[in-house]
Order: sequence, then structure tokens, then C-alpha cells
Amino acid sequence: MSLSRVETAPSSRSSRVDTEAGFPFSAVVGQERLQLALILCAVHPGIGGVLVRGEKGTAKSTVVRALAQLLPPVVDETGARPARLVELPVGATEDRVVGSLDLERVLRDGEQAFRPGLLAAAHHGVLYVDEVNLLHDHLVDVLLDAAAMGRVHIERDGVSHSHPARFVLVGTMNPEEGELRPQLLDRFGLTVEVAASRDVDVRMAVVRRRLDYEADPAGFAARYAAADREIAGRILAARDRLPEVALDDVELRRIAALCASFDVDGMRADLVVARTATAHAAWRGGDAVTEDDVRIAAELALPHRRRRDPFDEPGISEEQLDEAMKEAAAQADRAEEPTPPTEFDGDRPEAEGSDGDRGPEDPDGGPDAPPEGPGGGPAPREGRTGAPNPSAAKPPRWEVPGVGEGAPGRRSRAQTRHGRVVRSTTETTAGLHLLGTVFAAAPHQHGRGRVAGPLALEAEDLRGAYREGREGNLVVFVVDASGSMAARDRLSAVTGAVVSLLRDAYQRRDKVAVIAVRGQDAELVLPPTSSVDIAVRRLAGLRTGGKTPLAAGLLKAREVIHRERVRDPRRRPMLVLLTDGRATGGVDPVPRARAAAALLAKDAVTAMVVDCERGMVRLGLAAELAGALRGGYLRLAELTGAAVADIVRAGSVYGPAARSARAA
Repeated sequence: MSLSRVETAPSSRSSRVDTEAGFPFSAVVGQERLQLALILCAVHPGIGGVLVRGEKGTAKSTVVRALAQLLPPVVDETGARPARLVELPVGATEDRVVGSLDLERVLRDGEQAFRPGLLAAAHHGVLYVDEVNLLHDHLVDVLLDAAAMGRVHIERDGVSHSHPARFVLVGTMNPEEGELRPQLLDRFGLTVEVAASRDVDVRMAVVRRRLDYEADPAGFAARYAAADREIAGRILAARDRLPEVALDDVELRRIAALCASFDVDGMRADLVVARTATAHAAWRGGDAVTEDDVRIAAELALPHRRRRDPFDEPGISEEQLDEAMKEAAAQADRAEEPTPPTEFDGDRPEAEGSDGDRGPEDPDGGPDAPPEGPGGGPAPREGRTGAPNPSAAKPPRWEVPGVGEGAPGRRSRAQTRHGRVVRSTTETTAGLHLLGTVFAAAPHQHGRGRVAGPLALEAEDLRGAYREGREGNLVVFVVDASGSMAARDRLSAVTGAVVSLLRDAYQRRDKVAVIAVRGQDAELVLPPTSSVDIAVRRLAGLRTGGKTPLAAGLLKAREVIHRERVRDPRRRPMLVLLTDGRATGGVDPVPRARAAAALLAKDAVTAMVVDCERGMVRLGLAAELAGALRGGYLRLAELTGAAVADIVRAGSVYGPAARSARAA
């Protein structure tokens, strides 16, 4: 398949745009936008790659695999060869990605040698990472560093090696399966959203082309061979033209003003927009960057960089971009105007503030001081997006006790393949422990007849590295949404606490589930998922009122945990219960709730109870429930207050927070 073959047929001529001609980007939608982003990265690999976001079944992988066939041939020491498409599996290890010590040559010949990894194989080609959001963060960092630098540097296991790795990095992801951290989003040069068309004619054309390909693959490919050659020739011509494309100060000021108006962090956005605009000018055959090139680059490079919070929606509307372009145009018009010299007299009183202006040491600020936010700090600047932060405090770090073997994450201790080396072990799956291997073989050298030369090694001498890092957990939130918790201010505080905890779960790469307790039963509002932003949206529509069937909520949580243990046995669970402890639903509600809590404790489920009780008279039922769960205890005020003095570790109800609560 090629780019020219996967184009979807538009329903009308007015909606069609020829991306090869560099037409205005506002008309480009769906697959055409993705094709243009891939082509620009092929013209200028320094852009930093493309992240393709979209629902399943939108031909993301098909378009990416088509790109490699359009890249110019690679000339190396073996001669000319086609550019490669290297696919990185989700379960790849760091050794497989960057390369590692060649153990065969070390053990056989006694010499140090390096075995290249997937990054070396992708040189001058395409490195494709499907489901990049499920790849471990440290591997994503390695890929993005290599894509930005064009080289890979390896300093590990006694190996010092460096090799070129210039490739087009393309990652695809389904946002429903979890988001990338904003820091990693920023490292991708361009981002494209792809969705399936709802137009009947377009869907018919897609199905027809797929059926034609399955019936006669060779004939289908021959039908588009001429178009493939034309696009490949244009990419090569654009690469040759790229160094000659001029980016003058007027357009550079426009780019800087545009990035500043969207309040993006850092300077990477400015560089990416400049490179993308230059690549687009070369692709359309121009010799200088124009305003249209800058606009196209901004639509591809800026939307995902506005996402600072895990619950922010990425994207830029046409109205926002139009307004920003107007402001940038005004700045560009000033590029050629001389800047008047600025006079400053340090002896003048105005330098320190006068006529009501307060100097920098005045704690109250002046009339031009930034407005205060609700917490006394500066109010958020306009232009920043995202859900309001209900709590300025960072939640305490809760973790499952012991050492697990779960999915990579940042919460609980676990034996991993990428953490710090703690000791040697007889298992070698996590890499070779050189010192451990040498020490294991040393006592046997005389018996093996070694007098000189390389170390005499046997298979039983090999020792692996026992690495310890952090894992992600399954965090099941049980939220009391009953009438006893339904007062507006109380519900708002609870919702804010859950959002704060969900944000913490996002940062620690957990899977989350949300169970609501209200009425006569408990409802699984959100099945276990890695997409915590979906959890926030479900929480926003949570219904409240009725009785408090706490036993049903705990039993539902136990059912969810048991089911997930079958699906993912290495991911250890954690229960977070937000309630005032007043069980009122069902027969014998209080004894049944304690019995359900005892079952979870018997299953060794790590639990934390957040006490949402308020008022002058407090019954302390939530603390008693924490005791039945053998879990931790924390008051809601401690979670949403200014600070938490102690780090509360789940699994001990007698921690500092619990003792202070009992004393109160």
C-alpha cells in the first residue's frame, strides 16, 4: 500500500484537497492531514516525528507503513538498498531498542563487541511504534532523544558506542487506552487526529479499495505505481531544495509571536514550527517561508503542546488560530521597524515605583500586580486550558507494600527490567550482571585448566541483574454518592479529592476503576482503564442521592479486583474508599459493610479510607471501617488541605494520620 492508494475518496470536489500541491491547510481533514504530516517529516526528519491519535480502525498503521516505500533509497557500505520500516513492539526491552553487549562474542572470543538494536536498523528509514502510549516512558524518552539528535549514544555494561540514527519516528495511539504524559507529547514534533468518516460515499470508497486490493494485490499496486514514483520524486526534490529555503526575520517573528500567544512551554515549539514551515515551503516548491506555511505548521505542531494537565483536551479551534494569526501578523509587521532605545535612570524614583506603584519588596503588590487566584496565589493566565485544580496540595504517596512484578509505572516497588541493579541473580532475563558472572566463574578456573587467556566460562556461571524499580497498580475508587454525602459543598470536596487522586494515578501510570455507591446498589461507573481523563468525565456526570449501600460497593470492588487478577495477574490492586462510613442501605448495613471489608482484608487488598465526615459531632465510622479493611486512614481535609505532613503508606491503619484522627 502507498500514500496515494490509501487516500479516501471525498464526497464532493469542494471538500477535496490535494496535499501534494500544498493547498491551504484549513481544507485538509482526516487522512490527507496525516499524509501531509508524514511527508513533511520525510522531507525534514529534524521535525521530530509524528504522533497519530485516533480511534481504532482508522487506517493509522496502513498509512504509516506506506511511507517507507516513498523514501529515497539508502546508500551505505553494502550499496543501495530501500529504506526500511522498523516496527517496535510494545514489549521491547531497552537492550533490543538501543543495542547491547554481544554476549556470544564475549563468551566465545573473550573480546568486547556491540550488537546494534532497532534504532540502528531504522537509520534513514521509518521507525514505527504502534500503541506508543502503552510503551514504557523510559523507552519513549530514548526514542525521542534519538529522533531529535540523529545519533544514539550507548554507555552501559562496559560498552561505549555511538552510531547515527536519522529516521522518521511515527507513533500511533488510541486515546481511550490512556494518554501520554504532557512532557512526552511535547517531544513529538507533529500530532494529527484521525477519525473515521461518517460520510457514506467515503466509507463505500474505502471498503471498495480494500476489497480490490484483496482480490488482486499486484494489479492494485500497479494501478498506483506512477503516483508512487511521483510522490517519491517530489520528496527527494524537496529534500534537495530544503537548505535553500529562506526563513526571514518577518516570518520568524510571526512564529515566535504565534507560540507566545498560545502560551506553550519552552522553546521546542518555536523550533518545530520553523522547521515544519520550512519543510512545507520546500514541499510546495517555494524558495521562502510564507504566512501560509507558518499557519500549516502551527496546526500540526501546536495543538498537543497546549496540554499541560492530564485532563486537558488537546486541540486548537479555527477561531483560536485565526485570532492568534492576527496577533502574530501585527508582530510581524513590526519586524522591520527600528526599535527605539530604552532610557533608564536608576536614580529616578519611578524606577522603584511611585504614585501608588509599589516596589518589588511590597508584599501587597500594586495596581498592576497580577490578580490573585482563589487560593491567594496568582490567578491563571488567560489562554491556559484545562480543568480547574480543586486542590493545590499534592496527594500523599500511597503504595502497595512489598515488591511486585507488575506493569511498569511509578507507584509501588517492583522487580523490573529497567530499574536500578540491586544484586545478581541466576535468572538472566533482565540482562547480564558482569561482576556476578565473573565472581561465579572465578573459583572454577583452576579446575577448568585455565592458565592464561580469556576467562573459562560455563553456562552455570552466568548471572543476571536483579533490577528494582516502580510498578503501576490497579486503583479502584469506591465513591460514596449517597444522600448522606449529597450536600453541594460536601460533594464538591469529594469530587475534588477524587480528581486529585486520579491525577496522581495518571502520573504514576496506574489503571483506574470507579465505583459509585448510592440508592440500593453499587454501580461500576468506569471499568478498569488506563485513560484517567475518561474517569474524570464519568465522574462529572455522577448521580447522587439515596441510601448508602457500602457493603454492595465493597463487594463490587472485590469482584472487579478478582476479575482483573485473572486478566493481569502481575498488576497488584489498591482500594481507595471515599465515605463518611455511614452505611444505611440493605439489611443490617453496618455488619454487612464490615463483613465485606473483612473479605477484602482476607484477600490482602491494600486499602485506604478517606474520611469525608464533617460537622461538630463525628461518629468515627470511617476509621472503624479502615480497621476492618486493615488499611490506611486519612481525613478529607488532609487530602485537600494545604499540605500533608506525613507520607501515608497504605497497609497500616496505625500510621501518623490514623493516630491523629483517633486522638481527635
